[in-house]
Amino acid sequence: MTRPKSPARRAGVLRETILHHDRLYYIAGRPEISDAEYDALFRELRELEAAQPELATADSPTQRVGAPLPEGQGFPKVRHEVPMLSIESLFDETEAREFGERINRFLGLDEDVALEWEVEPKFDGVSAALLYEHGRLVRGATRGSGGVGEDITANLKTVRNIPLALEAGARPVPELLEVRGEVLIERERFRRFNEMRAKAGEPILANPRNATAGALRRNDPAEVARYPLEFHVYAAPRISGEAFATQVELYEALRGWGIPDSGYGELVVGVEGCLAFHAEMERRRASIPFDIDGVVAKLNRLDLRTRLGATARATRWQFAQKFAAQEATTTLRAIEIQVGTNGRLTPRAHVEPVAVMGVTVRHTTLHNAHHVETLGLQVGDRVFLRRAGDVIPQIFAVAKKARGKAPAGWDEGMPESLRNEDGEIRPGVFWRWREAFAMPECCPACGAAVVEEGRYFRCPNSYGCRPQIVGRTLQLAGRSAFEIDHLGEKMIEQLVDAGLLATPADLFHLDPEALVGLERWGQKTVQNLMEELEQRRHVPFARFLVGLAMPDVGSATARLLARHYDSLASLAAASREELEHLDGIGPEVGARIVEWFAGTESRALLDRLFAGGVEIEHRELATGGVFRGQTVVFTGTLAGMTRAEAKQVVEDQGGRVASSVSSKTDYLVQGGKPGSKAKKAREVGVEVLLEEDFEKKIGAQ
Repeated sequence: MTRPKSPARRAGVLRETILHHDRLYYIAGRPEISDAEYDALFRELRELEAAQPELATADSPTQRVGAPLPEGQGFPKVRHEVPMLSIESLFDETEAREFGERINRFLGLDEDVALEWEVEPKFDGVSAALLYEHGRLVRGATRGSGGVGEDITANLKTVRNIPLALEAGARPVPELLEVRGEVLIERERFRRFNEMRAKAGEPILANPRNATAGALRRNDPAEVARYPLEFHVYAAPRISGEAFATQVELYEALRGWGIPDSGYGELVVGVEGCLAFHAEMERRRASIPFDIDGVVAKLNRLDLRTRLGATARATRWQFAQKFAAQEATTTLRAIEIQVGTNGRLTPRAHVEPVAVMGVTVRHTTLHNAHHVETLGLQVGDRVFLRRAGDVIPQIFAVAKKARGKAPAGWDEGMPESLRNEDGEIRPGVFWRWREAFAMPECCPACGAAVVEEGRYFRCPNSYGCRPQIVGRTLQLAGRSAFEIDHLGEKMIEQLVDAGLLATPADLFHLDPEALVGLERWGQKTVQNLMEELEQRRHVPFARFLVGLAMPDVGSATARLLARHYDSLASLAAASREELEHLDGIGPEVGARIVEWFAGTESRALLDRLFAGGVEIEHRELATGGVFRGQTVVFTGTLAGMTRAEAKQVVEDQGGRVASSVSSKTDYLVQGGKPGSKAKKAREVGVEVLLEEDFEKKIGAQ
């Protein structure tokens, strides 16, 4: 072939040729040239661009490695236009079948209707989102909190099978395309990479997932490029100008544009087909070159996914079914009592370090005193340990009871983390050979008398117990609340120990001059924290509620409350009966919310927050809808739509959906075979809408 005489034309041909061979090698798996020939092409392009820098384009293969970040600079935050939600995890066939039945009920289908599912392995990697505009990769981000991630574009550009530019195939390249997938390392490549590190005197990495996560967090893309990372797509939440009917059709288009997938996906019919695929993948688990911890099943039809939607946490149209956990045996060294954010006392096991699925486990929760008693644990026992769902370490049985006298050096070998500054074992730790566990009568952290609540025990000293002060402050500063990134747990502990923090609200009253005197608190650290505190004094209502650390009020419940109450005062004045009336708030949660607002310490915390300049940003409740400010209850079976869809319509039209009828109910929507709610509505004079009346009302907006 005659080479183009123009350097610009030659550079264009080289770029196109190299990208073509990248796709053949990384996506199609059928290389046409040797590594030496590929290297020659790459070297020629690099020399051309070095001689004439104006020839280098943003999507050139030579531009995969960018400049490192300045020392100490973190990654910029980016908001996901479509949140990266979780996938509901299931652990057995019964749960999978129940999931399928729920979907059929939601969609109004008969139980025996078998839908199509796209199934694929659940890789144990790190999720990432890639954004393409006009076919060019413009941004790569981490999952982060699901709503906000970090911009790691420079690092993701080093992943060789991620195309910097999309390839026009049977379909034209869209103006905007966002894809999400898993970044991971093949096991054999990971082994070879570790061998190279060992020869170079570098630390050995524990497992492929940790190596991937660590690589993507590095500040120097040239270092990231050393890691044998690859990307496999699993979703495309945004595509402009394209309409796809199924996941299978979508994957075909993505492959045409050069986006790589794992190649292990299949189309099956019904949940039984998903279960069969799960069994096959688990059987082949060791032979698949990547670490996988289960199977993901997604409804194939995209229109059904739209109808199903999502909860605050997870999508309703897909599930992850985990594999059976791998197990190991180790020795129980001690049981420590930990005090949680809301005062709950939880036993925690310390074990001899043991590797389970590539992760070294040193400690694990024991849930509660009843669980420890059921296991019959004593210090020194040989125990079976597994990672539940391949993630959370868990002791599930005793392998061999501790016998006789303690081994030599037992007392001296206790973990340093269990000792105080004087070298003595801390209060609340059971560590002597063959010692049995018993829940203490007093809190090991503050000495307050412990309160028994069913199977659980709690320290009631909410605002005077050090772990609770630290935990509550950490929750207030967390990503789901005030999002104060410059404040970590160790720093909070320093503030408490220095007497600068008695309640979480004291964060907004900190004196910068007092902070500079603390160990490892430099002028820059203090300045960054004070600037961030100033920015975070304005906080959305739902995040404010999360930061208060009310019992049983997490992000989802906080969002529910923020949707139904237009101010903190109206929520604080709500009765237990009114709160129970909300669909999603049960009697126990309602009672805890009322109890919290009635507490003297709670009111003092709120006053201290507002005195520190904290202001709540209230979202405007839906206005203009036909159910604005009204409460609706459903009973019976609707023929035209499912209950979940009807509930969404009411909320979209400014209304609230309650679970039971009361004098505050505005409408009861009655379908076929109504229950006792219809009788209660007549008794209290609530207006009843038949389904056709309801449809007319929502159609008359």
